[in-house]
Amino acid sequence: MKTLIFIFIVLLIVVQVQAQTGKVEYIPGSTVKISQIVGDYDRQHQAPTRNLTESRYGLISTDLGVPFRHKGRTYVLFGDSWGAPVGDAFAYTTDTNPEDGIELTFITDGTGTYKPVNIPGISQEAFEVPVEGVSVGGKMYIYHTTDNSNAVVMGRLVVAVSEDDGQTFSYLYDLSQKYFLNVAIVEVDLAEWQGFPVGTGSGLVLFGSGTYRQSDVRLAFQPAEQIETPQSLSYYTGLNQADVPLWSANEDEAAPLFSQPCVGEFSVSYNQFLRKWIMLYNCDSPRGINFRTTDAPWGPWSEPQLLFDPWLDNGYCHFIHVDWQFNQ
Repeated sequence: MKTLIFIFIVLLIVVQVQAQTGKVEYIPGSTVKISQIVGDYDRQHQAPTRNLTESRYGLISTDLGVPFRHKGRTYVLFGDSWGAPVGDAFAYTTDTNPEDGIELTFITDGTGTYKPVNIPGISQEAFEVPVEGVSVGGKMYIYHTTDNSNAVVMGRLVVAVSEDDGQTFSYLYDLSQKYFLNVAIVEVDLAEWQGFPVGTGSGLVLFGSGTYRQSDVRLAFQPAEQIETPQSLSYYTGLNQADVPLWSANEDEAAPLFSQPCVGEFSVSYNQFLRKWIMLYNCDSPRGINFRTTDAPWGPWSEPQLLFDPWLDNGYCHFIHVDWQFNQ
C-alpha cells in the first residue's frame, strides 16, 4: 500500500531584487497558502476543494506535483497517490492564473477514474515516482524513480517516452543510479548561453540530486534532439582558470554546485524577468523550503534563504500534519 501521502498545496511567495546588488531576497511573512488542489475537502478552510478529485476521479490525495509544458498545456505528474486504482496520478491544466487555485483535468481510464502513469518493465510502488517531465519534438518524456528498498529510498532513475500525450509510456533507458536520482530540467536556447558543450539548437539543462535528502546538487547537459540517446549526456565538473565550464561524459566526475547535502525533492527554473536561475528544495538545516539563485546554471549560487518555514508560515497544524510525538 502507498505510504506518506500528502495533500498538494499551492503557495504564494514574494521575493524582491535589490537594485544595487542584484541579490534576490525573500520578503519575510509573504508565504501564504492559496488553495488545496487535490482531495474533496480542505480541513483548514473547512470548505470543498475546487477540483473535488475524490468525487470526480477517485483520487483522495497525492505527494508532490511536478509541472511541465507540452502542446500548449501544463501537465502535472503527481508522486505517491492514494485512491481507487494503484498508481500515481497525472493531470493537465490550461489555467494560467494560480492566484485563485489551479483547475485540473486528470488523465482517466475511460470510466472517469484517474489513470495511473504506467511504465512497463519497472517497479512503481511507494517512493517510485515520476519526478520530472519535458516535451521534445511533439513527444512527452518523463523521468521516473524506481528500485526502492530498505537500503535506498530511490535506487535508479529511468527515462520513458509517450507518443500519445501521456496515455501510454515506454521505457527508454536508465539515466542514473548515483547523482541524478531526482532531477529538475530546464530547456534553453543555446544561442543565448555560452559555456555548454554545444552552442546551437535547444539544450536540456539537468540538475540532479542523489541519495534521498542527503545529497548536494549537480549539473548535466544534453542536446534536446538527442534526448533518446543516453550517451549524449555531459556532466559539469567545474571551471577552468578562465572560468569556462568543463564537462565530462562520466557521471562520477560530476561536481557539486554548492555544499549543503540535504537535498531530495527540488525544482529549478529560469526567471526571465529577474534574469536569475532559481532553485527551491526541501532541507532539514534550515528546516523548510530553501532557495538559492544564480546568473548561470553552474553558479556561483547564492547562500540559501528560507522561503517556507513550516512553523512560522502556518504549515504545521494548519495544512501539514505533525506527529503527536513531535516536540518542537
